[in-house]
Order: sequence, then structure tokens, then C-alpha cells
Amino acid sequence: MTLDASASSADTGAPRPRLAFGRHLDWNWLGVVPFFLFAFLFLIGPVLYLVVGAFQNAQGQFTFANILELGSPNMVASFSLTIRLSLLSAAMGAIAGLLLGQAVILGGLPPWVRNAFTTFSGVASNFAGVPLAFAFIATLGRLGLVTVLLRDLFGINLYASGFNLFSFFGVSLVYLYFQLPLMFLIIAPALDGLKQEWREAAEILGASRSQYWQMIGLPVLLPTILGCFLLLFANAFGTLATVYALMGSGFDVVPIVLFQQIRGNVLYNPNLGYALALGMVVIMGVSNTLYLILRKRAERWQK
Repeated sequence: MTLDASASSADTGAPRPRLAFGRHLDWNWLGVVPFFLFAFLFLIGPVLYLVVGAFQNAQGQFTFANILELGSPNMVASFSLTIRLSLLSAAMGAIAGLLLGQAVILGGLPPWVRNAFTTFSGVASNFAGVPLAFAFIATLGRLGLVTVLLRDLFGINLYASGFNLFSFFGVSLVYLYFQLPLMFLIIAPALDGLKQEWREAAEILGASRSQYWQMIGLPVLLPTILGCFLLLFANAFGTLATVYALMGSGFDVVPIVLFQQIRGNVLYNPNLGYALALGMVVIMGVSNTLYLILRKRAERWQK
């Protein structure tokens, strides 16, 4: 009778009894354990360490002095410089990337052009640090290749005309090298999401090209554009190696001031550095949160 019951259960497709130790164990979670471990070790753990260190002095005692020090004129000026630099580079990258994406994706160019730009953007968006600073110095420095060619062949002296690579605008121009391709990579799916039927319907109703973009294209893309702008802002805000190699320690953006507090010989105050890092985390956290909210809104049009 036992054999008959087992055979009958197998024939009817009834679930077989599971082992007792596996009743509440879902092995699908095993694959994401490395991710959570990595996130805790390199994201959550360091942030908690910064929070604790920001409210301690050199003797390990609890204090608000480091947080209050962020309101000093020097620190306010450093945050102001970093925010202005990030806003300018993000704005230039967002506008230039949007125009580039519109030309490459919606401009009717051959497919190989988009493939070439996508490949280049994937490389250029991750090209930063000392190599990028050296490349711009060798190209647009006072004795850079382009500077010398413009001077000798066309009589155009960039630095006599007011251009200076080692300035606020010069650093923004360097940042544009990795901001523009990053914008292109992010905005490309949104441009693909603009349905051809919307353009055709607008043309049937008598809308011009500018009216289509004013009333349909840009309103649909606006959440994505704003989200990309915030992402570019956060990307520029945390850049250290490029600006340090280009401008040295005299350009007081927050990452350089933080580096001086953590590793410097004169301005050595690790706990103040932790407070600076905490301020950066808060600013970039707000920026990325707004980006996720805007991206969620933009995804509604792509479904």
C-alpha cells in the first residue's frame, strides 16, 4: 500500500515532502551574499566609521567641534568652490551630452557612428586622474601641442586671450572630458524611448519640429536630464586625483582639503577629515536620492 501511495502521488504531480533542515532555507539568497558582504565592507562600514570619527576628538572623546568647524569661513569657501565647480561641469556635460546624443541617436547617422561613440564613451567616462591631467597639460598647457600650433600657424595665443587651463574654468573643461561621455551613455536609452508615433502624431496635427521638442520631447526627457545632471554633479564633487594633479594642493576643493586633513603634515586632523567626508556623503547622498526619484519618474514613459 505504501508503494502504491507513493506511485499515485508521483502520478498526480503532488509535491514530495522536503527535508526538515531545508524547509525554511532558500538557496537563491546564496548568490547575493558576496554583494551584501562587499557593500558592508566597502560602503556601509566605512560610512559608519566616518560618522563615529566625525563626532570624536583626537583622544576619542565625543564632541561636536568637528561638525561646527565645517561652518568656518575656510570650510564654507571650500564647499562653495566645489559645488560651483561641480555645477558648472555638470551643466556643460549635460548640455553637450544631450546635443551629442540627439545628433548621434536621432540624427539619422549610420549605426556604426553610434557604436563608435558608445565604445569611446565607455572608455572616456572612466579616464581620469593623473593621466587625464597630463593629457590636457600636453594638449592645452602653455606649451601644449594645440597651444603651440594655434600660436605658430594661426597667430592665436590662447593664454594672451585670457584662456588658462590652470583656472576654475580650465578645471571645468578637464572635467568635461569624462562628464560628456557619461551623459551620452545615460541619456541614450531615454532618447531611444522617444516613440516614433509621438513625432508622427505631432506632425499630423501640424506641429513643427521646434513645437514637438517644446511640447513633447523635452517634457518627456526632462526628468532624465535633471537626473543625469545630478549624477554628473555627484561624479564631479568627489573627483580628487584629476584636480590635484592639475592644480596641486592650492586649489581648495573639498576632496583636496580632506586629503590634507587625513594625510597632511601641517593640517593633520583626521577627525575633521571624517567630518568633511561625512559632509560629502550627505551632499552626494541627497544628489543620488534625487537622481533615483527622477529616474523612476522617467521610466514611466519608457514602459
